[in-house]
Amino acid sequence: MVVKQVEIINQTGLHARPASDFVMMAKKYQSKITICKEDGEPVNAKSIVRLLAEGIGPGTKVELCAEGDDEAEAVEALEALIASGFGE
Repeated sequence: MVVKQVEIINQTGLHARPASDFVMMAKKYQSKITICKEDGEPVNAKSIVRLLAEGIGPGTKVELCAEGDDEAEAVEALEALIASGFGE
């Protein structure tokens, strides 16, 4: 299992387009991937509905967790996507 804490840096957080980009990236990997706000429960990072329901805004610290054959690559790719600010 690979776990990494990251901060959402884009100005609008994980609203529709960034959330969609995040989910599409997560779905490229076989591993089970979750995302969790500091005070929340882990949710399936491959579910746009669950991700949007979390209301993850700018400055929010989240924990990415992946478990499976490609867990390290998955977390690394998702962390890079978040660090890029989703191109905003």
